[in-house]
Amino acid sequence: MPSRSDLANAIRALSMDAVQKAKSGHPGAPMGMADIAQVLWSDYLKHNPTNPTWFDRDRFVLSNGHGSMLIYSLLHLSGYDLSIDDIKNFRQMHSKTPGHPEYGYTPGVETTTGPLGQGIANAVGMALAEKTLADQFNREGHTIVDHNTYVFLGDGCMMEGISHEVSSLAGTLGLGKLIAFYDDNGISIDGEVEGWFTDDTVKRFESYGWQVIPAVDGHNAEQIADAIKAAKANTDQPTLICCKTIIGFGSPNKEGKEDCHGAPLGDDEIALTRERLGWKHLAFEIPADIKDAWDATEKGAAFEQNWQQAFAAYQQEYPELAAEFLRRMKGELPADFAQTAQQYIEQVNTQGETIASRKASQNAIEALAPALPELLGGSADLAGSNLTLWSGAKGLTADDASGNYCFYGVREFGMSAMINGIQLHGGLKPYGATFFVFMEYARNAIRMAALMKQPVIHVYTHDSIGLGEDGPTHQPVEQLAAMRATPNLNTWRPADAVESAVAWVCAIESKETPNAMVFSRQGLPHQPRTAEQLANIRKGGYVLQAAEQPDAVLLATGSELGLAVEAAELLRAQGKQIQVVSMPCTDVFDAQDAAYKESVLPTGVKRFAIEAAAKDFWYKYVGLEGGIVGMESFGESAPAAELFEHFGITAKALVELVLEKA
Repeated sequence: MPSRSDLANAIRALSMDAVQKAKSGHPGAPMGMADIAQVLWSDYLKHNPTNPTWFDRDRFVLSNGHGSMLIYSLLHLSGYDLSIDDIKNFRQMHSKTPGHPEYGYTPGVETTTGPLGQGIANAVGMALAEKTLADQFNREGHTIVDHNTYVFLGDGCMMEGISHEVSSLAGTLGLGKLIAFYDDNGISIDGEVEGWFTDDTVKRFESYGWQVIPAVDGHNAEQIADAIKAAKANTDQPTLICCKTIIGFGSPNKEGKEDCHGAPLGDDEIALTRERLGWKHLAFEIPADIKDAWDATEKGAAFEQNWQQAFAAYQQEYPELAAEFLRRMKGELPADFAQTAQQYIEQVNTQGETIASRKASQNAIEALAPALPELLGGSADLAGSNLTLWSGAKGLTADDASGNYCFYGVREFGMSAMINGIQLHGGLKPYGATFFVFMEYARNAIRMAALMKQPVIHVYTHDSIGLGEDGPTHQPVEQLAAMRATPNLNTWRPADAVESAVAWVCAIESKETPNAMVFSRQGLPHQPRTAEQLANIRKGGYVLQAAEQPDAVLLATGSELGLAVEAAELLRAQGKQIQVVSMPCTDVFDAQDAAYKESVLPTGVKRFAIEAAAKDFWYKYVGLEGGIVGMESFGESAPAAELFEHFGITAKALVELVLEKA
């Protein structure tokens, strides 16, 4: 029977060999954390390699994602669909083993990690999802939601501000199924971290309300096992296990040094490392007895079979709950949701209210949330301004996880990365909210959602200079362009209550695309529409006012659609034929077929755009021959009406531009 050292050395060997073959990568962390990983994966992790998406598996997140060969080695050795050829193909085009773990590329990888700190944030979201679903579905004598979230993180994750945000909230919410392993090796890219990282990590996490197990020898299997047992025994607090490790463990000349953090060891050093570790096998060669000892397929199948038996008993006693559970795990919407949504959209269209789109958003939540028990809302300390609370909202607490709303506090980045984790976990549909300008704090988490094709919902209010007196620090200008430039992200800026309702429905129905909903503080007038126009809102852009042979096309979004309509009336009074186009979601419009886009933006007709945001984005639609009314600077502090006049975001300015160029 192979020893624990033999099993851990298999990870080290695969890691250094794959990095060497690729001529790039990070061997140090996998070699340093191999002993911790061996104990966790061999003795404690509940998973099934032949069914990586089995619901009640433990979640494992490698937050220090640069050490990706650690998780690839674990997946290969445990029996996942990741062959030795895949390991040899590390960091190559279209391989299942990219440079950092990428969700959707590799069976068993739960989330994309690489941007440091976001893995722990995703893990906190996963642990929150587990706690919430356990409260919603478990019944006395029937525990069908019961798994841990394990996360590895290094000094870099600890330094990132997001780790402070989410770890603080994890303690407050009492996420006792969350167990984090801190790889305390004292090394980052620039060298020994004591020159720039001297935090008392133990006291820091104790102050957050975590159980902290300090001074664990990360190369001592018995100490690691004892720490995991203690962590699992405490279900009231998340646990941080502080493991002192040696980066590049086993490398005679590079262990403990930054040299092995992000570069291959080299052939000579690998030969010396093999000798020191007593690893007598060729590159990428795993002896049968070691592979057999690692193989978790049989144990994993038993884990899932036991759960299936427990679920069958649950299904018999609670058939309706079981059906609801299965629906949610499949990511399906309730059978009657489409009808509920359409009725609501038609109702809003009939009412014809002039209200702020942030209020229209709240009304949409109020109407749709009762039909969506999986909806888990939240705001970064702005619930009363974002208007994301609704009559059935109930806050989550450490003592009561039966709610459907998370008060994230002033943690925009943490919130956005957490909802990625919630969505990845499954069973819940999360949205998070803040002021639009503060999406900048969360920018990389938004990007990760788009990269992973996770249909989270971002609610952003106070969308422009229209928020007024709070001034330029709070007035978004360049943010819309940045969001629209992000691949696989739908950015909605509705012009009235009807478009707001449609945006919410489209976001809820989305399967692989995150949606950003950008709403106004100020009231927006209702725009009358035909049934066809109402249906075409879903296409991202549509003709609101048509002209048979237009002299010009006016494009607008949000609060500026009303200005475009006003400008069109003034231009028609001067004999111009004007077509007005509302473009609530340019991303969705761009995906329409050529014939539809031609019907909305006919070739050969000059186009003009108006939006209280950075102008340059609109050149893709109007070209150099058209014109744009928009922002060319930051805002100012003043009432909204004065600001629109001051910056020339007016119907008059649009009319003058059209008369000048068309």
